[in-house]
Amino acid sequence: MGESLEGLSVVVTGASRGIGLATAEALVARGAWVGMVARSEGPLREAAKRCGGHPLPADVSSASSVEKLAGAVESVGGGAPDVIVNSAGAFSLSAFVDTSPETLDAQLTTNVRGPFLVTRAFLPQMIARGSGHLVNVGSVAGRLPLPGNAAYGTSKFGLRGLHEILTTELQGTGVRATFIEPAATDTSLWDPLDPDSRDDLPSRSAMLRPQDVARAIVFAIAQPPGVEVGLLALRSIR
Repeated sequence: MGESLEGLSVVVTGASRGIGLATAEALVARGAWVGMVARSEGPLREAAKRCGGHPLPADVSSASSVEKLAGAVESVGGGAPDVIVNSAGAFSLSAFVDTSPETLDAQLTTNVRGPFLVTRAFLPQMIARGSGHLVNVGSVAGRLPLPGNAAYGTSKFGLRGLHEILTTELQGTGVRATFIEPAATDTSLWDPLDPDSRDDLPSRSAMLRPQDVARAIVFAIAQPPGVEVGLLALRSIR
């Protein structure tokens, strides 16, 4: 099972599927209290029931919804959680000339605005108490200029920039910050693209698994208070 995280409170976004769900499952298995956040209430409640997390339906791209989320977390735990894992994400592949403004807006809204709002809701309390941990799930597409990633890559570059600014501002506060940078991961976000039928995409069998990324997140969270894992870049060698 690994090191116990008994008594730790964690809010995980995008927790009804993929990396978010795998992370919630791994944290609950180690004894953490996990608030599972997702927009689709039905699938979220089913996932939370299966793994033992606490469903917190919310749209992380909506300021009013995130404000209600913060109130719900405070009513349960008395304040900000020990850890925030921003893993909610949107995914779209298209070349620049084929990318509409609406597609760009949708990617930026979920992949940058969402983490911004959730972090903003809890970070002041973390700083005030002198402890906390912020985990942002980025992507290799936020570091490498991959063709066909005009909107998605732009949003993930933006998230990495936001995270690096936060890391600088959090120095000396006692709040840790970790950036998880996985390569292609086999989640349902790939379903519409059917990568196994395309030569320009990795096969699903060669991708990372959500559980691979979840283990990296748990590793970072489980470090002693004086240790910060700043960046974990994950690549599949399958």
